[in-house]
Amino acid sequence: MNHTFHSILTYLLVSAEPPINIKRLAVFIFIPRQGLSGCKRLAIEHSEGSNKHESYVEYLEARIRELEMEIEQLQEKLSKYAEELDYYKSQVEKLLAPPLIEATLLDVLDNDRALVKSSTGPILVVYILPTVDKSKLKPGVSVALNQRGSTIVEVLPRAEDPYVKTFEIEERPNVTYQDIGGLDKQIEEIREAIELPLKYPHKFRVMGIEPPKGVLLYGPPGCGKTLLAKAVARETNATFIRLVASELAQKFIGEGARIVREVFALARKKAPSIVFIDEIDAIAAKRLDVGTSGEREIHRTLTQLLAELDGFDPLDNVKVIASTNRIDILDPAILRPGRFDKIIEIPLPDIRGRYDILKIHTRKMPLNEDVNLVEIARIIEGATGADIKAICTEAALKAMREGRDIVTMDDFIYAVRKVLKERYRPFEYKQYVSSSSLHL
Repeated sequence: MNHTFHSILTYLLVSAEPPINIKRLAVFIFIPRQGLSGCKRLAIEHSEGSNKHESYVEYLEARIRELEMEIEQLQEKLSKYAEELDYYKSQVEKLLAPPLIEATLLDVLDNDRALVKSSTGPILVVYILPTVDKSKLKPGVSVALNQRGSTIVEVLPRAEDPYVKTFEIEERPNVTYQDIGGLDKQIEEIREAIELPLKYPHKFRVMGIEPPKGVLLYGPPGCGKTLLAKAVARETNATFIRLVASELAQKFIGEGARIVREVFALARKKAPSIVFIDEIDAIAAKRLDVGTSGEREIHRTLTQLLAELDGFDPLDNVKVIASTNRIDILDPAILRPGRFDKIIEIPLPDIRGRYDILKIHTRKMPLNEDVNLVEIARIIEGATGADIKAICTEAALKAMREGRDIVTMDDFIYAVRKVLKERYRPFEYKQYVSSSSLHL
């Protein structure tokens, strides 16, 4: 019995993991009379305590891993918030920073200095910031100046004027040459001058000649000058830039000339391209020796236009179309060959032209059997293409007013009388329209 007791005690002392439960061991030592069964019970209780200890250690280790993961997540959030804080700080600094001044670089000097012309007017000698790429500093480029020290802090990219950008036509007009009547000869001439050089430039090289640079269309209002330009824009794959000459008349000195320069720069960049200047007489009237400051500014704009048409820089694949109904007041310098090589008259349509225009405007119109387009073309002598369109519209409106779905000859006679005789006509067509032809 004692031998067994000592064996069990030795086992507990050697194999037990600290800390040893002294009270339980004391009970085991001082109550040996309980026998072997009591010793076994105490050994089982000690084993259960060791299992609880191991479970608690595992729980603590798992908890530590959870806390470490939470710390990593919090560190990620902290870094994210730090980035957002830096971003908002930079935005606040931008809002509080003074604006930069745009200037044009004139020359680069020694000792990190440069000569610039400020947009406010004066010419300044300024320093160049070390962070600026000096290889980009070339005369004529735009730079940004610090407002406080007038130091070059940035080289600005070349930007296109949004006002000039609006002149470019993105969507092609839906007008074709088939929609233009009575101008077969004029269509052939403008196609030779505009389309042929853009589509087949090698033919001109073979012939050893330079293609025409521009075409000037002139004639009474409403005869199809703008319509012809629309058809050219549709038939060619070139970039079409359209502007009204009055848009070049600006308030500030040199602004109109700058717009002309940027329009042709855009045309060269987008080449092959066509520049259409409508109502060119607004800026190309004959120059006088005396005049107001506004007239002198118009003359400066005209001078820039003349330089672009036949100046030092070639137009290459840029063609110019202009239109006017006052060719008699144009400056002789713009009419000479080399600027507008072809001057095409768009006259009042003859009887064949009026008949073709009538067919174009009535091809979708339900006509009665008594409608004679040849007779209508005869009695509207002196009418323009716009007049003929108005006559067709008025005839259809009369039929609709009377509740009919078909247009008769009487409707056209009524429309001719209303448009050509009763309507106010700012241009005099008495030499074309006889009173006998309108007495219907």
